[in-house]
Amino acid sequence: MHTLARKKRIQNLLFQILILLLAAAFLFPIAWMLSTALKAPEDIFTPKPELIPDTWQFRNFADAWNAQPFGRFLLNTLIVVGVSTPFAMLSATMVAFGFARINFWGRNALFLLVIGTMVIPWDVTAIPLYIEYNKLGMINTLWPMILPGAFGSAFFIFLARQFIMGVPRDLDEAAEIDGCNRWQIYWKIILPLCRPIVVVIGVFHFVWCWNEFLTPLIFINDQSMYTLPLGINLFKNAFNIEYEKLMAISCLSVLFPATLFYFTQNLILGGISLSGVKK
Repeated sequence: MHTLARKKRIQNLLFQILILLLAAAFLFPIAWMLSTALKAPEDIFTPKPELIPDTWQFRNFADAWNAQPFGRFLLNTLIVVGVSTPFAMLSATMVAFGFARINFWGRNALFLLVIGTMVIPWDVTAIPLYIEYNKLGMINTLWPMILPGAFGSAFFIFLARQFIMGVPRDLDEAAEIDGCNRWQIYWKIILPLCRPIVVVIGVFHFVWCWNEFLTPLIFINDQSMYTLPLGINLFKNAFNIEYEKLMAISCLSVLFPATLFYFTQNLILGGISLSGVKK
């Protein structure tokens, strides 16, 4: 008995050590980014790199922020994520509700077609999208980053459908007896119960839009319409890379998504786990 208990303690200890090593491996790039942001330019490339700089250059953060109009870039990014995220949550759950609760001819085939769009590379659709947005007069605007979220993502639709399928149909039947139509069942019954997966969709979409680089790079030419990723890229040119400013503004840019994830992590993990359970 004592041998089994000792063996279990050793296994738990080894597992904890493994978790700490993996956490350190994931956190090291972030620590190095912060270290570089606090270094003087001449201290970044040295024969003996140091994680903790001798003198901390906090002014790098202010210099990086003032080097470009990052206030405008931040505002553009907030507009994109603030407008597109609610539409992404609403559209994905509405489509998922239709696939999970409404019986119609070809439902499963259509759902497979929607899921199949996940394997189409973005590069394939870039040129047709550019032509469409150009004809609609949306080049050099924020609409190419906002509109895709309004029509739902196949991945989000899949997650929401799996979650809704785990909600008992008895609730729908009870609501129909009380005189609720399809929209009322979705809005008053299903959507409130889908809070965990709605948070998952909202946070994931927020982070993807916040970090999106290629889409604004293609559709935006006017610097006043740049988002944060494009603004950060301005510190890189053909002759020089201002690493201390690049890392400083990168540290500032991850604060908001990291804070959002910290306060919603329980709902995110619960929503993902429950989306795979069918009751």
